[in-house]
Amino acid sequence: MEIEEQAALTSGADFWHTRAVAGVPAVMVTDGPHGVRKQVVGEGLLASEPSTCFPPAVAMGCTWDPELVRRVGAALGDECLAKDVAVLLGPGINLKRTPLGGRNFEYFSEDPILTGTLGAEWVAGLQSRGVGASLKHFAINSQETDRMRVSADVDERTLRELYLRAFQRVIQRARPWTVMCSYNRINGVYASQHRWLLTDVLRGEWGYEGVLVSDWGAVVDRVEAVRAGLDLTMPGPDEPGDRALADAVRGGSLPAAALQTASDRVAALVRRAVAAATPGATFDAAAHHALAREVAGRAIVLLKNDGGLLPLSAGEASIAVVGEQARSPRYQGGGSSLVNPTKLDNALDEIAALTRGEVRFAEGYDDPAAAAALAAECSVAIVFAGSEEETEGSDRTGLELPAAHLALIERVTAANPRTVVVLSNGAVVRTSPWDAAVPALVEGWLLGQAGGGAVADVLFGVVNPSGRLTETIPLRLADHPSHLDFPGEQGHVRYGEGIHVGYRGFDAREQEVAYPFGFGLSYTTFEYSGLTVSTVDGGLEVRLTVANTGPRDGREVVQVYTSLAGSRVRRAPRELKAFATVPLAAGESAEVVLRVEAADLAYWDIELGRWVVEAGEYTVAVGASSRDLRLHATAAVAGDDERRPLTAASTIAEWFADPRGAQALTEAFAAMAAAGGGAMAPSAADPAMFAFLASMPLERVVAFAGDAFSPGLLAATLKAAN
Repeated sequence: MEIEEQAALTSGADFWHTRAVAGVPAVMVTDGPHGVRKQVVGEGLLASEPSTCFPPAVAMGCTWDPELVRRVGAALGDECLAKDVAVLLGPGINLKRTPLGGRNFEYFSEDPILTGTLGAEWVAGLQSRGVGASLKHFAINSQETDRMRVSADVDERTLRELYLRAFQRVIQRARPWTVMCSYNRINGVYASQHRWLLTDVLRGEWGYEGVLVSDWGAVVDRVEAVRAGLDLTMPGPDEPGDRALADAVRGGSLPAAALQTASDRVAALVRRAVAAATPGATFDAAAHHALAREVAGRAIVLLKNDGGLLPLSAGEASIAVVGEQARSPRYQGGGSSLVNPTKLDNALDEIAALTRGEVRFAEGYDDPAAAAALAAECSVAIVFAGSEEETEGSDRTGLELPAAHLALIERVTAANPRTVVVLSNGAVVRTSPWDAAVPALVEGWLLGQAGGGAVADVLFGVVNPSGRLTETIPLRLADHPSHLDFPGEQGHVRYGEGIHVGYRGFDAREQEVAYPFGFGLSYTTFEYSGLTVSTVDGGLEVRLTVANTGPRDGREVVQVYTSLAGSRVRRAPRELKAFATVPLAAGESAEVVLRVEAADLAYWDIELGRWVVEAGEYTVAVGASSRDLRLHATAAVAGDDERRPLTAASTIAEWFADPRGAQALTEAFAAMAAAGGGAMAPSAADPAMFAFLASMPLERVVAFAGDAFSPGLLAATLKAAN
């Protein structure tokens, strides 16, 4: 290809297509993570052809079920093939750093292991159909406020262990066809121009070979983006950018190989997509709606069920359903992922379909007094309430439910002691203090087009709830670890909580929460027993028995957390490292085997600049949430060689903490004393002197000692220690 053709191939033809250049045809890419949003030609940006609206990631993540997520990915792939879409722009796997993130409904969780595991299966399912994924948004895109300019300022350990770990997991397990860079800056550098991120880490360390595409409008400078490793700028056309690339190559300011490589990658993506295209493909809309209902039912989290109010009986005498959201559901968030559903269920109709009793409805929000009067006349009341503001482009302003919804809950609960509250929200809402008066609380999230039926299934026990929280519900916003450092100011947001994101921060501060990470109730009960942990090649093997000790079939989500007492670095009190969803019939028990990979035990060592598995006796806790840990065991982990070379800048304490260093320095001090070092000849046997000098770098002690600690002695000591 000529230089101009190479440049043209690295930008789009329009909003949704790559450029057809020199025998390389155009292919279509489109949103989004929970449905195929193919724009209707000639209509507005958010007008799209009907597609299945599966539960967004906020709900899908709460299934904790990789296999189920893979099935959704495969179904999305089938719909892409039917619509001639080559690449679906998802999944979104940014961590939920703050509950105020406007796009949290598109993301799986506040934990990188959970997020990475589910994201990998979404990608694997989609790409099993010959449709490419676009893993996004790379990276540190945790807010919408000033999203196209803000610099996410974060230390490397936090960056590696939390915000990049999920991306690394998906890339190395599922090999997505494309990765989408984010809008924001990272420590001052735009993601689209961040060579360390795009080339050194993504390609060099992780071995990624696919296409790097920009988020739509994320590229500030085409030449610098290609220099950093970006392949495709979207949308297009961008003729000025094309000319700038060609001129930069001809003028020698951009290596010709950089543009050649970018265009070759785009061409390879197109060839791959064309080879997988299936003309005339169709999809089963009814089957996909049924799958959407299954996933939504599995995603619902039962937060409270005092007195066993739920499940309701189909013979309930009369049911008051109040709240317009029961009739006009909120089932997805706003922005680029907005799907035009093939069908839309509502909870009011689905509740009526599952009961023999009378179902009465009140809109509720504008007239809570009438709704309360209706509730008082019925044997049970179901209140539908939720948030109203999750959307791409802006963050939420708080965690509170709308005032009208809170008033409705209060009035109905006072009128009928058998009240169930069903929430619809794209991120956590504050449940305190009003939930204290509510006997049954159901977290319904945004559940996609079949959510109404799924809610009814759970309320009446057709589905035993097994959803578990993927984000902590705080008692109040001010308790959240991110609170004082969000959304930033003057173009910067400081990730001041460091590694203590989400439950890690709550647990580190022993902060009381409304509902912890991993929490969720069931209509049955589970018991754990027989935990054993053994060291196996490449990690730990965790075995235990889980028994369904209650009256109903159900699913338990078994969660494995690890900790290391006395670690040389600051850690969270516990971190999720493995999980399994276990279906069990009433009275049934099963052995559960989980694997903790050694790499997942590693922390990022900022001194060595690499991952390190610290040797030690690890505690392995297994339970039903981060704060409901049923069984504990320990396992000795050999760890990596993490010896740090000693230098003249190392402190006296660091020298004596190292066996070779301690011996070498003891001998040096003896020589120093013999040479007349006097008061500056410390001895490890003198606690007072050692305490006084422990934090001093060796070079400072040498400076005080004068000729008694000669350069030759220092060189010999360094050589002996290292």
